[in-house]
Amino acid sequence: MTDDWSSALLTDRYELTMLQGALRSGAAHRRTVFEMFARRLPDSRRYGVVGGTGRFLDALAAFRFDTAALDYLADSATVDEATLEWLAGYEFSGDVWGYGEGDTYFPGSPILVVEGTFAECVLLETVALSIFNHDTAIASAASRMTTAAKGRPLIEMGSRRTHEAAAVAAARAAYLAGFATTSNLEAGRRYGVPTAGTSAHAFVLLHDSERHAFTAQLEAVGAGTTLLVDTYDVDRAVHTALDLAGPELGGVRIDSGDLGSTAERVRRVLDESGAAGTRIVVTGDLDEYAIQGLAIAPVDGYGVGTSLVTGSGFPTASLVYKLVARARGTGADDRLEPVAKRSVGKPSRGGRKWGFRRVDENGTATGEVVYDHETEPGVGMRPLMRRLVAKGEVVGAEPLADARARHAASVAELPEAARQMSRGEPAIPTYFEQRVGV
Repeated sequence: MTDDWSSALLTDRYELTMLQGALRSGAAHRRTVFEMFARRLPDSRRYGVVGGTGRFLDALAAFRFDTAALDYLADSATVDEATLEWLAGYEFSGDVWGYGEGDTYFPGSPILVVEGTFAECVLLETVALSIFNHDTAIASAASRMTTAAKGRPLIEMGSRRTHEAAAVAAARAAYLAGFATTSNLEAGRRYGVPTAGTSAHAFVLLHDSERHAFTAQLEAVGAGTTLLVDTYDVDRAVHTALDLAGPELGGVRIDSGDLGSTAERVRRVLDESGAAGTRIVVTGDLDEYAIQGLAIAPVDGYGVGTSLVTGSGFPTASLVYKLVARARGTGADDRLEPVAKRSVGKPSRGGRKWGFRRVDENGTATGEVVYDHETEPGVGMRPLMRRLVAKGEVVGAEPLADARARHAASVAELPEAARQMSRGEPAIPTYFEQRVGV
């Protein structure tokens, strides 16, 4: 993002309407706690993966109402003069805690906790939900695909199947959840995600023959490249590729047909020709179920597009951002009191929360424990909350590689049932522990 980028208008109008009303009533300056959580996981999912934390911290740092934003709000009569004056000086000064990016979560997990005045916290609702709902959905789908691939590398290649800005975010989320590379160059530039890509069918069709096309690609990028072999006839294309590159050919890509049986046939040809090191990569409307179905096929890698960038059927994580505590007065020392929504089908639990992962003596997770008070971790309890922002200053920024490593460790910690693709309950239960006698 550019230095002068502002994220302040990435929000819904009703956030500013609430602000204006709260400024009128005087409640805008009450201390509050907002919490982001999921009431349930998408159908069939055993766990979710937190994605978007780093992007949210970037957006928070850029959440300022600059002259252009204020002029728009004034010209459109969105808010009154008093609210415009308040917005002109907006700068978040509160605290933010959250699960580490890449960590797994379950129903009721306090993924993000935002503390500060109502006025400064409520304005962050839409931008926080927009980022986390998208990135968490992608990361959760990518994690399942990574599990299904069983160590074989995956390339994210869904840019042409989603909004151009979402494509960059999706590539980032997929990488933190275990994908090896992306086809999206902006994701490489902005986030350091490794990029990969060779050619499409158009390149083959452009040339007078498949042989001419393969020759041009080999001369341009070397024998280590991957040649697309299903434009016309796969068997003939593989023989042509081997005739031109020999056993040094890096790989072949299959994008259509019965991928499993075709891969078996191609593997035989490669091995009989002494090209045992030539990789077979398959693409073409893959999801975690198709990847799992190819587990016994001689496939060395997968390219995933549409299913990945649409969350494999669940393009949102259904996260919500709710007020869970507020003070009665506006004093800095006024006691916070739990508040909760009681709507049918949409309940929330009041009070500031702290999340822990309970693990047994073998290091396997057995439960998500959510306390309504700050507490020291006991034996076999892993703290999940990290301080992300302290008095308005971002303190929890980290390299994407750290989130990627956290994700791998978190999934490895879950019981075996978590890695099943079949429908089922969350891999571990969530327990809400309340302070007694207070």
